[in-house]
Amino acid sequence: MALGKSQLICLVMITLCGVCFGAVYRVGDSSGWSSRGLVDYNEWASTKDFHVGDTLTFSYNNQFHNVMQVTNEDYESCNPASPIAVYASGSDTITLERPDNFYFLCGAPGHCQAGQRVEILATIPTPDDSFTSPSPTPSSSPAEVKSPSSALSSGPALHFSKLGLGVTMFVLSTLLGFVF
Repeated sequence: MALGKSQLICLVMITLCGVCFGAVYRVGDSSGWSSRGLVDYNEWASTKDFHVGDTLTFSYNNQFHNVMQVTNEDYESCNPASPIAVYASGSDTITLERPDNFYFLCGAPGHCQAGQRVEILATIPTPDDSFTSPSPTPSSSPAEVKSPSSALSSGPALHFSKLGLGVTMFVLSTLLGFVF
C-alpha cells in the first residue's frame, strides 16, 4: 500500500511541475534587439508559441536602443510618447504574466519605423504544452558555427516559476502529511 501512495505522490508532483515551467526567449535570437534590419521581429515571433509565464529577454546596446511596452495604437503608429513601461538596461527580462497581446518597440528616433518592434501574443498553455519545449529556431546558415553559449541562448530555455514551485511544494507537503 505504501508503494502505491509513493507512486501517487510522484505522479502528482511530476504533473504539477509541468505547469511550473516557462520558456525563456531571446528576442531576435542571436541578433538580439537591433535596428540594423537583421531580424524581422514579427516573423521571428510568428515561429514561436508564447504562453503565460514565458520570459522575453531583450539584449541590445543601451547607448543606442531601449525597449518600450506600448499600446496597440502606439505600436501601429510607432509612437513612443506614452509608453506603458520603459526598459533601458541593455539586458531586459520581461515575464508574460497574463494572456494578451504585448507590443514592444524601440523609442530611439526612426528605429521603430526601421522595423525594431515586435508584437507578442501570450496564451494560456494547454496540458499538451506543459511537458514540451518549443523547438529552437534553426541557424540562418548551415555553415554557421555557434559557440555553446550562443547556441543555448538562441532557443527557448525552461525555468521554474516561483508560484508554480510554491504550489508544488504545498501540495507535496499536504500529500506527505496524509501519507505519514
